[in-house]
Amino acid sequence: MGSCLKKMSAAAQTLGLVGFACLLAGVVQAAEVRLRIMETTDLHMNLLSYDYYQDKSTDQYGLDRTLSLIKAARAEVPNSLLFDNGDLLQGNPMGDYVAKIKPLKEGEVHPAYRVMNQMGYDAANIGNHEFNYGLEFLRRAIKGAAFPYVNANIYVDNADKDGDKAQHAFTPYVLLDRQLVDAEGKRHAIRVGVIGFAPPQILLWDKTHLEGRVVARDVVETARKYVPLMRAQGAQLVVAIPHAGFEKGPVARFSENAVGILTTVPGIDAVLFGHAHAEFPSKAFADYPQVNLERGTINGVAAVMPGRWGDHLGVVDLTLDNTTGSWKVVDSRASIRPIFDKTARKSLAAADPLVAQTVADVQAGTLEFVRNKVAVSSAPIYSYFAQVEDDPSVQIVANAQIAYVKRAMQGTDYEKYPVLSAAAPFKTGGRQGWDYYTDIPAGPLAIKNVADLYVYPNTLKAMLLTGAEVQEWIEMSAGQFNRIDPKGAAMQSVLDTNFRSFNFDTLDGVSYEIDVTQAARYDTNGKLVAPDAHRVKNLRFQGQPVQPDAKFVVATNNYRAYGGGNFPGLNASKVVLEAPDENRQVLIEYLRMMDTLSANKQVNPSADGNWRITPVPGVRLGFSSASAAQRYLANHPRIKLVKDNGDGSALYELLP
Repeated sequence: MGSCLKKMSAAAQTLGLVGFACLLAGVVQAAEVRLRIMETTDLHMNLLSYDYYQDKSTDQYGLDRTLSLIKAARAEVPNSLLFDNGDLLQGNPMGDYVAKIKPLKEGEVHPAYRVMNQMGYDAANIGNHEFNYGLEFLRRAIKGAAFPYVNANIYVDNADKDGDKAQHAFTPYVLLDRQLVDAEGKRHAIRVGVIGFAPPQILLWDKTHLEGRVVARDVVETARKYVPLMRAQGAQLVVAIPHAGFEKGPVARFSENAVGILTTVPGIDAVLFGHAHAEFPSKAFADYPQVNLERGTINGVAAVMPGRWGDHLGVVDLTLDNTTGSWKVVDSRASIRPIFDKTARKSLAAADPLVAQTVADVQAGTLEFVRNKVAVSSAPIYSYFAQVEDDPSVQIVANAQIAYVKRAMQGTDYEKYPVLSAAAPFKTGGRQGWDYYTDIPAGPLAIKNVADLYVYPNTLKAMLLTGAEVQEWIEMSAGQFNRIDPKGAAMQSVLDTNFRSFNFDTLDGVSYEIDVTQAARYDTNGKLVAPDAHRVKNLRFQGQPVQPDAKFVVATNNYRAYGGGNFPGLNASKVVLEAPDENRQVLIEYLRMMDTLSANKQVNPSADGNWRITPVPGVRLGFSSASAAQRYLANHPRIKLVKDNGDGSALYELLP
């Protein structure tokens, strides 16, 4: 080692390469090695294959089943690394239990890390939902991880935040020194750089927790700054882990989904992404530019996105060669491995018992929590048709929000304004699978059912808006629908499956129709693309047309009030009520109140039918939902079954 040090330059020693360079000198250099990189993402606390909302086991998701795939994938190769891409700590009742019901104490190990520490993760990235419970909880939780966490684009909000002395809120990147084994069993040193990114939009989505505490920088600009530095510090392989999706077209600065352009940053060898709960490589990305689905690359860079909740394992296989004097990627291939065969409807991975054994105490506490009775419902509550008709699962949330805001506005300057409510269906199948719907039978309602109705830990906000702004809000929501050609095919699909249902707000307290023969007025980024188009018709309050200058207080959540979803005109300046209560807790208290006040001690969740899609003469409006929805067709005279597809889905028609 001493002779090695004498030969090193002062510059190299300054960069911290001493130990690594000498390590290289002490091992045999090979022409070629193979390295497998594995990714989990968007687990959302689904450590176990258990559906807390239906209160039963499932074989379609869960880290306990992904672990079986990880063990199998490791057994196939001599060299592997395992990373997680965030949105880990929030997302189901177990996450809420650890954060709020029996809060994690300083020094305790979060149940997610009890499991993941045993699984041997090499590093992890921070997702946007990690911030939902606040910075203190996040920092307390990740202390229990036996592996490093990275994030490069979130900085401390202080006087230096915009300058060269800006302080990172988390470790921006890590350099992992590893030994790789070649085909002959010889060992070789390599330094792997790992850098992570979160969506800059966290400052909007979790403004309550983050304002004045952190700031965000653009993902791609940050990568261009730090990847060369990582290379200069000896990284021979750079893995980028952006908690971001992949958009088809060009993306703007500070984009939420910057993966496409991130793959063009020189020096990045592999991209492990997520956030969108989608699967890459898959046929869903077949017509995206610069994509090679067979090899799993974007712009020639290996990339993978393994769905959500542990339903897939992401795998990137790299061949590295050092004949030029340093390791280079000479071949790559990315793929995803499912835990469930959606076509054959069968499990492909058994649940590894390690997980259940490790979190048995937390699971028991979670189940006790979610089974607590709140109220009794006089009718079933389901979301199978929430995207085409007014719906009980959205109606009951809207009722709760209106009741809360009316009470909160009493005695204030805003008491004189009518209160409306914006609410959206969260569970509508599609990319989440045909089992992903709310379906609560009539009878007792427990905490698990409330969490089913409102899956996010949002807090309630209220905004003061004009009638014109309310109309534009609905116009943005109406982007969920495809444009229907009155002279086109006899059957046309009415739903744009790329539109996220949590952005399909319906406004309760007013009535209106949606004319789907009109073009969408806004694109998904909130840009006005069809100025002359107006899908929203007959917008009325108490039977009278809503005037553009009328004023309303609109109940919503922090995500929407602070700009989430890019809705036109919605921002913090319009907020007039900063309620500390979560929307879920608002719903719980409303259910308890109605259960007490009603004559028969039951809650009636029936929708009031305040909005509808205007029929298109001569055109049948088709849409897909779950096969299970058929049992409720008697409650929906405007909907009929066209065809059961036999895969858990069915084609339905919206009648005139």
